Amino acid sequence: MKRKANPTLIGAFVVAGIALIAVAIITLAGSNYFTRTERTVMYFSGSVYGLQVGAPVVFRGVRVGSVDSIQVSYDREKDTFSIPVVASLDADTLRGLDGKQLDADAGPALTALVQRGLTAQLSTQSLLTGLLYVDLDLRPQRASSKRGDTGHNATEIPTTPTAIQAFRDQLEGIDLRKITDDISAIAASARAVISGPQLNQALSDMAQITATLKRASERLDKRLDPLADELQRSLVSTRTAMDSMNKAAGSVNQTAVGVGRTSDQVAEILAPDAPLVQNLQRAANEVSRTAGALREATSGDSNLMVGADRALDDLSRAARALRDLAEALEQQPDSLLRGRKVNPE
Repeated sequence: MKRKANPTLIGAFVVAGIALIAVAIITLAGSNYFTRTERTVMYFSGSVYGLQVGAPVVFRGVRVGSVDSIQVSYDREKDTFSIPVVASLDADTLRGLDGKQLDADAGPALTALVQRGLTAQLSTQSLLTGLLYVDLDLRPQRASSKRGDTGHNATEIPTTPTAIQAFRDQLEGIDLRKITDDISAIAASARAVISGPQLNQALSDMAQITATLKRASERLDKRLDPLADELQRSLVSTRTAMDSMNKAAGSVNQTAVGVGRTSDQVAEILAPDAPLVQNLQRAANEVSRTAGALREATSGDSNLMVGADRALDDLSRAARALRDLAEALEQQPDSLLRGRKVNPE
């Protein structure tokens, strides 16, 4: 007898299959359907061999997104190629990096990080596989390149070359052919100098100079001992002179102390309240009073001056009488014995 199919069991199998398919889709998609992402683009100028779609985008060891696409772009104006790498970054992680709230927009947070020096460069995941990943970090001191016009409706993150890429660019810019030619020219010039007569003449002159210096050194050695003795004697004389100067300085110091004491004593003697100054002041007062008395005594209307005038008049009359007597005796010498003769008129 043929068994009838159970619809419930068939429905359960269908639901289970749909659930397994959904779980597989979520797993393969990396749960991107339930996370909010911020679209970014990075322009690399060198080779990106080893970078694959789905490669991680890391900020200081923490995965913050993955690479979505890798393209090649040609700039007609500059005649250069660039590799735009489009990546999706976790919006919640970006807001955490900038210290914003979880419900804020991630675009301004990413722009603020770029202004603070956020750049991207390629790093190696494994030396064995050669796979690359995008390394994000704040590098404000490193030179970075930014295109400006992305055309991908995404926020551009500037890129910086790695140390190996910078070294490789420097090597590519070196003209090895020119360096080789310069080295060859230098070697030829050195060979010509070595084989030429100038070097032999220079070596001969150097030998003569060395011999001259040797003779001068020997003469200097012979004169060095007398010079050292003379220097020793000069030092002894200098030391003796310094001792004498120290003694003289001591004497001068003592003299200065004595002068200071004498000046203190003179200051005490000449003080306003000192006895000597007071006696001098009293003597000056007495002299002043005496001068005043003399001034009064010698004035024109004083008794002393009137008496002096009278005495001078008397002396004048006596002098005239003596002069007349002398004239009379000269003319009549015997007038003292016979009397004076009177001339008749």
